[in-house]
Order: sequence, then C-alpha cells, then structure tokens
Amino acid sequence: MTPLALPEEPGLVRVLAADGSFAPTPAAEPYLALIDGLSEPELEGLYRDMAVIRAFDRQATNLQRQGQLALWPPSLGQEAAQVGSARAARAQDHIFPSYREHSVTRIRGVDPVDILRVMRGLTHGGWNPVDPKNGNTHIYTLVLGSQTLHATGYGMGLVFDGRCGTGDVERDEAVMVYYGDGASSQGDVHEAMVFAASYQTPEVFFLQNNQWAISVPVATQSRAPLVRRGEGYGMPSIQLDGNDVLASYAVTRVALDEARTGGGPRAIEALTYRMGAHTTSDDPTKYRTSAEEESWALRDPIERMHVYLRSRGASDAFFAEVEAESAAVADDVRVRTNELGGIPTELMFSNVYTDPHPLVDEQRAWFAAYDASFEEGAS
Repeated sequence: MTPLALPEEPGLVRVLAADGSFAPTPAAEPYLALIDGLSEPELEGLYRDMAVIRAFDRQATNLQRQGQLALWPPSLGQEAAQVGSARAARAQDHIFPSYREHSVTRIRGVDPVDILRVMRGLTHGGWNPVDPKNGNTHIYTLVLGSQTLHATGYGMGLVFDGRCGTGDVERDEAVMVYYGDGASSQGDVHEAMVFAASYQTPEVFFLQNNQWAISVPVATQSRAPLVRRGEGYGMPSIQLDGNDVLASYAVTRVALDEARTGGGPRAIEALTYRMGAHTTSDDPTKYRTSAEEESWALRDPIERMHVYLRSRGASDAFFAEVEAESAAVADDVRVRTNELGGIPTELMFSNVYTDPHPLVDEQRAWFAAYDASFEEGAS
C-alpha cells in the first residue's frame, strides 16, 4: 500500500520521506545546515524522546481502561511534531500546551504523572508553571483554543517588559502555543492572532493538523490549507510534514529565533495524524476508514526516524537501550499512578477565595460533620 496523498502546499518542508530516506523538499533546503549541525547523540535523542513518550501514552491508555483515569487523550502518531518543536525551544521560552502535548511537557521537565493526576480528577492544574523544574510550561487547557489567548497575552507582556527583541537569541524570550485543527476554528485563536500581529509578539502558533476534530474531517473545517490562516493576519507561515521530526525541529527553531529577536509572530502547520482515538471515550471506527488508518501507519514518525538512524549506523545496542528505557518509564508510571489514591475532600474548599471566607468555613464544617457521621459508632 502507498500512503494517501496529502493536501500539501508547494512550500511544504520535509526532510525525511515516509520510508525514512533523506529526501528534502525544495522548501527544506534553507534548513539543512541547521540539521547538519545536529550531533549523533542529538539525533538519537529525538528518536528516544518519541519512543519513550509512546510507551507512556500506551500505558496511560491502559490505565484509563483499567479504571485508574477518567479520560485519556492519546498522542499516538503526533510524536514527531511535538518532539521536534519542543527540542527547538530554548530554556527561557514559555510553552502553552493544549491537552495532548505529552511529549512537549516531558521534554520541558514536567513529571508525566502530573498529567495523569489531571486525568484522574485529583487536580485542576497538575503542575506549577512557575516552578523552575517545569521549564516554563503552562498547564493543560481543555477549553479549546483558550491557551492561544493566554500565550498572546504573555507575549504582549514580554514586549512591554523589554524581554525580547534585543537580538540576543540566548537571552531573548519567546512563546510557543500548541493547538489543533479543530481549535483553529475557534474564535479565541483568531482573536489571539489579531493581538499577536498588532503587538508583534515573540510568538509561534504551532498548529498540529491531525486531520480530525473528533469526528469532523479537516476538509469540512476549511476549504483552504490551514497554514493560510496565519498569512491572513500578516504572519510568515510555514507548512511542514508533522511526521518528520527533523523538519519540525528545524522550522520551529528558526521561527522561534526570528520571533524572539523582533520579527513578530509566526505560524506553523504540522501535517500529522491522530492514529488513535480523540480520547478514550471516542470510537474512531464510526467516522474513518481502516484504509485511511493503514495509509497513515506507513508514515509512522518513529519508524521513519528508526530507518534514518539505521542508515547512519545506529547500533542494535542503542535501540535495545531505548526499548528498555521506554518499558521502565511505562512501568514507573503504572506503579506511581496506582499509588495516587483518591482526592482529599478538604481540597474542594481550598483556593476558592484568596482570603478566608465565612461561607466556605461553614461549608467545610458541615461537610466534616457529615463525613464523620459515617464512622463506626456514629449515631
């Protein structure tokens, strides 16, 4: 079987073909020097990132099926778009994910179990964005598209505070926000782009076009390639093969550096595919064909990089090491998730107001008495 044709723009950036061969498109030529500068450990690290997060993702899906999570949004198939772009960001950058960016958050330092705590209902946030160990990674946003407003607002703050645009890529800060093809139809995204263009924020809008907004195909959402939406707001916009981790890395690194040094916002459309369900409550067999899924399986981003590394001489020992690490991460996640337990009831009364409130105090006392009434010997 040959992969189905994609609605590619003439300027599509691709470095690795679906079969893993080095076959850059004409639009990829300006990025090849950046890719050539990657060391073998860095190239192998991109593969490692993708393989490990896929093992985590599968484990999380299993945990949901076992009743340990209320819901899980798989990232299966989107690893290259996420890993390449996340590795392209610099330490000082601020990342605003949606709710499927498991690769991104792990690369930036977030403990994967913190994502599972959200999906288990133990927390509304999961992690503290200002904690240095979380790499300036803001929390997951389940309200479609709202994170683009948060990112643009933060980018405007960087402009007002003079923390970008000095020409120093090692110190200037940038913002990157992730969203999907479905979210791209939300008004919030377009409002964010209006303000980003107006204030020339140091921002990259990273659109993962995974072809389906739950059960609505991208062809129904837009009669033109989504990359053109950024162009409509005056943003330089690039379409890349989202299953090519090298293309994702190179394009995002250049876009972020241009944005941070005063070039204004950029838009990237990464053509990829959601190989799994939208979430574990979804049944994709109801709206897409097995032929489509099989065609995209031939573009698997991890297998593509595997073949490329083999062609460069990567050893059996390396791949065995990655497989062992992936299994270890998955095992660790399973064990720690099963140890999470339930949510302390006291938490429902915390952080309702910034200061103590008599009504909340009254409710807390009532609930404590109610809960105590179930204890053995209570009358």
